Amino acid sequence: MFEALGQRFGKIFSGLGGKVSESDLENFIAEIKLALLDSDVAIEVAEEFSNQIFDKCKALASEINRSTNPAQRIFEIVNQELTEILGGSARRLRFAKSPPTVILLTGLQGAGKTSLAGKLAHHLSQQSHTPLLVAADLQRPNAVNQLQVVGKSINIPVFAPEPGNGIGDPIQVASAGLQFAKDKLHNFVIIDTAGRTGIDGELMQEVIKIRDTVKPDEIFFVVDAMTGQDAARTAKAFSEGVGFDAVVLTKLDGDARGGAALSIVKLTGKPIIFAATGENAADFDLFYPERMASRILGLGDVASLAEQAKRAMPEKTAKDLEDKLTKGMDFTLTDFLSQLEAMKNMGSMNKLLGLLPGSAGMKKQLENFDEAELVRTRAIIESMTPLERNDPKVLNGSRRARIAKGSGRAISEINSLVERFAQAQKVMKQMRSGSISDVHTGAGSMGVMPKANQVSQKPKKKSRSGNPAKRALEEGI
Repeated sequence: MFEALGQRFGKIFSGLGGKVSESDLENFIAEIKLALLDSDVAIEVAEEFSNQIFDKCKALASEINRSTNPAQRIFEIVNQELTEILGGSARRLRFAKSPPTVILLTGLQGAGKTSLAGKLAHHLSQQSHTPLLVAADLQRPNAVNQLQVVGKSINIPVFAPEPGNGIGDPIQVASAGLQFAKDKLHNFVIIDTAGRTGIDGELMQEVIKIRDTVKPDEIFFVVDAMTGQDAARTAKAFSEGVGFDAVVLTKLDGDARGGAALSIVKLTGKPIIFAATGENAADFDLFYPERMASRILGLGDVASLAEQAKRAMPEKTAKDLEDKLTKGMDFTLTDFLSQLEAMKNMGSMNKLLGLLPGSAGMKKQLENFDEAELVRTRAIIESMTPLERNDPKVLNGSRRARIAKGSGRAISEINSLVERFAQAQKVMKQMRSGSISDVHTGAGSMGVMPKANQVSQKPKKKSRSGNPAKRALEEGI
């Protein structure tokens, strides 16, 4: 979402060097403001943000120029202000004093409320809660059916006594859904309401009546992040007309410029609590202002990456691997297979790599990343026997030929994988012994090991067999 803005910020900061004069600072602020406006940030928000940075930098001018790296000090100021404009700190979900906790979803038609309801329910169920989805959007064609399909896909019950499509009373449905949740001991109720293509009195009154009937603990305004600053203005109108407690952003993984996220907090005074970043139910999490600011400024989001990894790998698997490495035991292809499984559960590798520091400057490399390589690697490892995975030294020519046939890959690919894995094992052993500085080739993970087309350091035999399997055996690779 913020890729373009992040690249602009990177170029702006690269122009700072040495002592910073007031003229330099004015030019810097002008570029910051232009970058925000180009990202569809509301003009009043862009002006206030840039003015705050200018005032703070000017007040700290002597301190900045006395520092060993003035540009870094300004960078810290921008990071701090960017975090503040995004909300300062993460907003946590409020629980009812006595269950169930009622969450009312509001927003315009097309914002993705129904899909978002499913993502929120899945998120809560992953934390051992028992949510109930209530289909109170009885206006949009097939809205009730869509919520039922969503609920079935994530194994969450849906209360839908009315067929919708203009039939039924949404206030009665919401009230009955709340009573049903109490009877069945659900500790969360998520009510999906109708939207319109624009703000109108009928929409406002319907939501107000549902609000007054069920008395929700949280009212979330669902916003399509790709609508830019218009989303912020719509949220402001809803805040004044109906009132809500927090904002949920959908489609944060889109290609839009990101103006909504940077404008909405300032214009409404309400925090962003959750963000949906993809089509899958798991592509949803709390919104962390400091992490988003870090990503915009090219620092990555290692904290989110670590959390995703923790969720993707079973706790026992992670602990067993940690214990093994602590005790000095070898990292095997069986261990690597479990890591590949975790990576698959974490989602797109392009998205994961985008959370790493400096990823904004690797746009071309990320676009060219071949995710199918992970599938091919997994196929090779799964074609091995347990003995071969735990001790690749037994892989003679005939075994490699069998693995190649079983995985549908070339013997050269099996040779390359084994060679790179051996280098990774060597690195990990040296890391344990504290002599990692002696290693100049390879790396600590399979993803950055030398590729198959790189020149091998192993001396070649004088003669080579024409049989690939026999040649692999002769060369011992």
